[in-house]
Amino acid sequence: MARKTTHSIRLMKKKGKKIVMLTSYDAPTAAILSEVGVDMILVGDSVGNCLLGYESTIPVTLEDVIHHCAAVSRAKPDCLIVGDMPFMSYKISTEQALENCGLMLQEGGAEAVKIEGAGPVADIVQSVVDAGIPVMGHIGLTPQSIYQLGGYRVQGRTADMAGKLIEQATQLEQAGAFSLVIELVPSETAKAITEAVDIPTIGIGAGPYCDGQVLVLWDMLGLFEDFKPKFVKKYANVRDLIKTAVTDYANEVRNGVFPDEEHSFEMTEEESGRLYGRIKPPE
Repeated sequence: MARKTTHSIRLMKKKGKKIVMLTSYDAPTAAILSEVGVDMILVGDSVGNCLLGYESTIPVTLEDVIHHCAAVSRAKPDCLIVGDMPFMSYKISTEQALENCGLMLQEGGAEAVKIEGAGPVADIVQSVVDAGIPVMGHIGLTPQSIYQLGGYRVQGRTADMAGKLIEQATQLEQAGAFSLVIELVPSETAKAITEAVDIPTIGIGAGPYCDGQVLVLWDMLGLFEDFKPKFVKKYANVRDLIKTAVTDYANEVRNGVFPDEEHSFEMTEEESGRLYGRIKPPE
C-alpha cells in the first residue's frame, strides 16, 4: 500500500473517498492500523486520558506527545502520522509554535501537526504552514478549551453558532490547513462546514457528512470506560478479554498449573550433572 501523504489525503475528498483516522500511542497498534489500511494516525493528547491517568487532556505535555509519537513512527506505518499539539504548546507566540511544531516532526517523527482553535490561532497556523509544517485544524468542541466552554457540550446548534464555525473553517483553510477535525457538532452543521471548504473534514461526534471519521482507539475497543460519549461505537470489548486472560493466568499460577512442562526448559543429562556437581567441567 502506498504511504499516505497530505496530498493524497486531500485528493481523497476530491475523489469522494471516505478518510479513516484513528488514534494510536504505540508501535504495536500503529503497525496494526497500517496493516488494515487506516489512512491517518492521530497521536492525540487523549493519551492523557487513555494511558497516563489524567482526567482531561490539559496536563498532557509536549514531551508526552513526542514520546508516544516517536513510538508510533518507529512502526513505520503507511498511515500519515499527525502529532497533536497539547495545551499551551503553541499559543504563547508564533516563535513558540514554530519551535514546538518543529520538535514534533524532528523528535516525534510526525508528518503533520494538529492545532486546536481558530480566530487568532489561524495566524499561527499560517506561520507554521509557511515554515513547511503541514497543519490539521480542529474546531467545534476543542477539549483544550473545556473550562472556557463549560464542559463537553455540543457546539453549533444554532444558525449563528453554525455560521461562526463555517467562518472558522474558512479561516483555517485560507491559513493553509490541509484538513480539519470537526468535533461534537450536529450533523447538519458539519455538513454545511464540509460543503463550505475544499479541504477534507474529519468528524468525531459530527455525523455522517464529513469527509472522514476519527475515533479514539481505546474507546472503540472498549479499553477506556471512564468516558462514554454518545458518538462512540464500541467495535470490541478488549477490556473484558484482558480481564478474563489475566484472571485465568492468576488462577493457574496460584494453583501450580502454570508453568507446565510445555512452557519450561529442560537440561541435558550432562548439563544437569554439571549443575549438581556430578560431572566436572573440562580443564
